[in-house]
Amino acid sequence: MHFGELTPVEQRVLGCLIEKRWTTPDQYPLSLNALRLACNQVTNRDPVTDYDENTVREAAFRLSRYGLTRMASGHSSRAVKYRHLAEEALSLDREALAILAVLLLRGPQTPGELKSRSERMTSFGSLEQVEHVLGVLGERGYARRVPRRPGQKEDRFEHLLGGEDAGEAASTPSEGALAPSPSAAPPSPSPAPPTHAPPPGDGELAARVAALEMQVEELQRELAALRSELPADSAEVA
Repeated sequence: MHFGELTPVEQRVLGCLIEKRWTTPDQYPLSLNALRLACNQVTNRDPVTDYDENTVREAAFRLSRYGLTRMASGHSSRAVKYRHLAEEALSLDREALAILAVLLLRGPQTPGELKSRSERMTSFGSLEQVEHVLGVLGERGYARRVPRRPGQKEDRFEHLLGGEDAGEAASTPSEGALAPSPSAAPPSPSPAPPTHAPPPGDGELAARVAALEMQVEELQRELAALRSELPADSAEVA
């Protein structure tokens, strides 16, 4: 799966997990309800959305299959929680992730807007530092410069982790958004979850089973890694 194909819901979930890791560390990893509330915030979000738990859960599960998130359920907690793995998956540091999160959550922005809106996650001493980070994101294929349009004073930057998808567009459009034409084609259905995933209507049970599946896969990978480290002659011992 190419990271440039993330749906709007997946982009929002990933951006929220990155943001909340540093803005509300005491609540991180996030429960499903906390993640849904983060996605549907009316501040620091563009567009404003109204995703339900099933929509957020399925997006988080798909992101885990891409290696961008992980379900984290402690032994003393019955609630399934979610964390991101963007550092490893995207090979980005905190400053780059902070800028990327703001782009994921608010769309194209100027360097000045990115500097001020990322302050809760990290601190940039100057616009030059922001421009440097944007250059790194551009080199990695995660962001690009958008030339200014008539009436705009500065160029903007946008992320490249996915485009608009009418089938998963926000239910509450941002201010100034145009309403869809009555003659527009019906929205395409959202990507179906993997066939082995529990039905979305199962609620918490679905999330817990999905978490167990991820844990089994991780154990299998660890076991395979351990076997590969054993000396060749030990594998031949009866």
